[in-house]
Amino acid sequence: MKHCANTAHILMPKSNIDLHKWAVVACDQYTSQPDYWAKTADIVGDNISSLHLILPEVYLEKENTSEKIKKIHNTMNEYIQNNIFSALPEGMMLIARDTGKIRKGLVLQFDLEEYDYKLGSKSKIRPTEKTVEERIPPRLAVRDGASIEIPHIMIMIDDPDRKIIEPLYEKRDTFSKLYDVELMQNGGHLTGWFIPKSVETENILNMLDNLANAEIFAQKYNTSLDTPVLPFAVGDGNHSMATAKAYWEKIKHTLSEDEKLNHPARFILAELVNIHDESIIIEPIHRILFDVDIENLFESAVKFFESKNAKCKIANSIENQNSHAFPFETKNKKGVLIIENSPYALPIASIQTFLDEYIIQNPNTKIDYIHGDDVLSELAANDNSIGFFMPTLKKDDLFKGVIFDGVLPRKTFSMGDAREKRFYMEAKMIVK
Repeated sequence: MKHCANTAHILMPKSNIDLHKWAVVACDQYTSQPDYWAKTADIVGDNISSLHLILPEVYLEKENTSEKIKKIHNTMNEYIQNNIFSALPEGMMLIARDTGKIRKGLVLQFDLEEYDYKLGSKSKIRPTEKTVEERIPPRLAVRDGASIEIPHIMIMIDDPDRKIIEPLYEKRDTFSKLYDVELMQNGGHLTGWFIPKSVETENILNMLDNLANAEIFAQKYNTSLDTPVLPFAVGDGNHSMATAKAYWEKIKHTLSEDEKLNHPARFILAELVNIHDESIIIEPIHRILFDVDIENLFESAVKFFESKNAKCKIANSIENQNSHAFPFETKNKKGVLIIENSPYALPIASIQTFLDEYIIQNPNTKIDYIHGDDVLSELAANDNSIGFFMPTLKKDDLFKGVIFDGVLPRKTFSMGDAREKRFYMEAKMIVK
């Protein structure tokens, strides 16, 4: 049986490569901070580095993008020709990322045939948030013509009993340690142990398969047996995953049926993380509206939820713990927007669906997404502004939200800050 997640033929930089300069943070971080990337370039210099194999998205809209992409493809080929990689036996990588708390992960490959980012997807691997398809073409230009991938994707599992990844970490000293490196720019420490294909890895893959067992799934989430199972949810790097899917869909029609089964572009490397790992801190992202007629906003909310057979009202405090409640602040008022009998499983889906509709109907009103209670209060004190405090998404509810509501609204949650995101390390061929 072909597993949805599987062992991989991983490429690692050879032992003479300086991994401190090789590993750089995910390309979709620090997109408004070109100074970060300029400093990264200074640290790396002309040394062999993953920096030369990616296009930081801070530069994505620049005029010379096509020249940068061509140079990336050429550098990939040079690295392969110059044998800077060691091809490991088939297996998986156990990793530990220390940024104050240790995040445990497994680097595996995932079958893109089991992934679909479209709205209403019922695939075994789904995004947690909506994929903006307009963001795919410029990223596809980087992948189309690439010979290798060095992904920064993180895929989550819902394993509250910590039976899959955590036991491997407890016996990490029995595996071969391949790297142990301090990451640049306050990125913390990264350690990796290689686990070759064996009874050990097969046991892990079987436990992952059990996450897709219909009976176990139905009991776990209180669903019917015909509810599409969701063993894997993309937490970080969704647009990179979607780009890999788009590239696979583009080339697979040129392949024979036999070639489609095992072509390297069909599979993507990613770090598998348990959402219940102690290092994963899920923080709310608050909403602020500017240039808004606040009374009109409240009246519109009441009408919107009436149309959904729900009830919306403004109160001074939370009255019913079962309702969806959003404390708010304006320049002159504090209160709570309460939604009862919401058709949505998660509170965030209730309010974001309404706000999206309101912004369409009132284009002069602007919305922004804010980290931190104090920052939201400060911004909400401006004229014609209102800040809504979002509840913290419970870890148990993340998978439920995707299962029952479909993909979560954008900016539903933050899973760590920029420096905690994946740094590039492992690579894999995507051409034969």
